[in-house]
Amino acid sequence: MTGVLPITLDEARKVTRAFLASGKEYVCVMRLHGSVGEDKIREGLDKFVGEIYQMPPVRASVKRRLRTRRVYYIKFLERSGRNVLLRVGCQAGTYIRKLCFHIGLLLGCGAHMAELRRTRAGPFREEESVTLYDLLEAYSVWREEGDEGPLRRVVRPLEEGLSLMPKVYVRDSAVDAICHGAHLAIPGMSKLETGIKPGDVVAIMTLKGEAVALGRALMSSEQMLEVGYGLAVRTERVIMRRGTYPRRWRARPRSTG
Repeated sequence: MTGVLPITLDEARKVTRAFLASGKEYVCVMRLHGSVGEDKIREGLDKFVGEIYQMPPVRASVKRRLRTRRVYYIKFLERSGRNVLLRVGCQAGTYIRKLCFHIGLLLGCGAHMAELRRTRAGPFREEESVTLYDLLEAYSVWREEGDEGPLRRVVRPLEEGLSLMPKVYVRDSAVDAICHGAHLAIPGMSKLETGIKPGDVVAIMTLKGEAVALGRALMSSEQMLEVGYGLAVRTERVIMRRGTYPRRWRARPRSTG
């Protein structure tokens, strides 16, 4: 397989799960084992859009058990003989090899995946990607000429990895408390995005758009806006370093028993 592979550095490693769990897009060549008309192929592809069942292949990094995955779209791009070029948008963890196999079963002729290229991983698209040669050249310019411009163009801010996640924005006075592991309460919030549901993983951001932490929503967007107290987000993964924002909170005194 070729294509998009996000690589994280230093503090950005803390947000890896955010875009690994995001949707993926692939372009693949499906090789049919027999002759099938184009209309029948298109009709068959439509039946695999939506929630599907998959069993991970024998050589997989996850436990082999039946599970569901969602296919957002399958686009028929072109055909050459028994080779069919497809574009597939799907939930993370969907096996395109198994998808081609099951499409072949439905068509009655059999099929397998001949080639695969990932064109999107979460918010990162192929047309915006760089090669390792680009990275090496940018690094060399920085080392030899002191010009960090090319390096800044190929190494992106970690916040870009959170662009597809629902977000809540906090007041400056609440940032350092969250950096110390505190959960986000309603009074510490400034604004939020709509569509958040209890249990969703959300990005906690400063008003400047800096990533503070990842957390688990305890309320919906509507509840966060309606109530004036209580915990809104349970902090699970702190991203920002302590002390980045001034400390404006007091630690609770320890009980002496």
